Amino acid sequence: MRILHTSDWHIGRTFHGNSTMDALAEVLGALVEQVRANAVDVVVVAGDVFDSATPSGPAYTLLSDVLLALHETGARVIVTSGNHDSAARLGFQARLLRDGIDVITDPLAVGTPVTVSDAHGPVHFYGIPYLEPAIVRQHWPDAGPGGVPLRTQAQTMAHAMSLVREGMRAHEGRTVAIAHCFASGVEATAGLEREVRQGGLDLVPLEVFDGPDYVALGHIHGRSRLSERVRYAGAPLHYSFGEQNKPRGSWLVDLDADGLASVEWLELPVPRPLVTLTGSLDEILADELVAAHAAHWVCAVYTDAVPQAEPMRRLRERYPYCAMVQHQPEVSPEQHERTYGERLGAAVTDTERIEAFLEHVRAGRVATEREKELIREVLDDRVRAEALV
Repeated sequence: MRILHTSDWHIGRTFHGNSTMDALAEVLGALVEQVRANAVDVVVVAGDVFDSATPSGPAYTLLSDVLLALHETGARVIVTSGNHDSAARLGFQARLLRDGIDVITDPLAVGTPVTVSDAHGPVHFYGIPYLEPAIVRQHWPDAGPGGVPLRTQAQTMAHAMSLVREGMRAHEGRTVAIAHCFASGVEATAGLEREVRQGGLDLVPLEVFDGPDYVALGHIHGRSRLSERVRYAGAPLHYSFGEQNKPRGSWLVDLDADGLASVEWLELPVPRPLVTLTGSLDEILADELVAAHAAHWVCAVYTDAVPQAEPMRRLRERYPYCAMVQHQPEVSPEQHERTYGERLGAAVTDTERIEAFLEHVRAGRVATEREKELIREVLDDRVRAEALV
């Protein structure tokens, strides 16, 4: 059996205020063609279909179009809900969808498989929708350690997988589990959702997923291989500049009579690449860089010692798709030797206090001689004005 593992479509998400709907439609159209070209039997979407619990009308339209296009390839489609989805809104269409499209959003369905057969027999797909402990503990009030309520994602996922293994004992055949969570073993640079980084997160230990022949995970926006049979496919689009160097695609999974046979990465197109340009503003605006990146989404990090006037306007005149600008002046280590308090404490005159403030807000760059002259002129004008009062 051939399975395509994808996840984290985030239909309706914006990119720095720009709609991603057209780009996502293009990429998901390419995914449909991959399903057709590779004779995929089952497409698995591991959560975060929508970006919002209240999707717009066009978001529903895109989802319906893609699901129907996948169905027309002859593939079975199995979708689970993620933390961004409203299980009720994603699941309300489940009974209306035609045979061959399964949307799993009910926590009580965990442990009940969707079964698809091939020449070697049945393959049981166990979908686990995103399980928020505070919401689902009512269904399993004593499922936590020692018979207490579930409190963490790790405990909740461990219980869900125990239900999957119960189902596996009751149904002979090969098994695929589908889940949406943050599993232990993901690299901190794997493209974590919303730029979240490890540390204080509710990690699900990798051994929780022992048992199935393949585990299709969602929630992480960069592809990741936790083991040969436990993987994240990542998002089909780049949704932040932190993801810009991560490939976009899906996993093509083959099961033979004995279980997992092979896994292959299928690249998806990137409609508009992302790039971060670093240097002085004049360097970033140079013709050579503009020629190379004018059609890209651009994050400009300019290193001029002082903030430049209207940097975004100037950048967008050359880079129409400049989405983000940051000022990060280059600072040598010795410029941080004195704290602001130390600089201010050493100041005696108003001139010195202003110079200390400038040095602080400009990351260690001291006032130039011309700036010192201007400061003295302003202070002298103030003294003369006060004398006339």
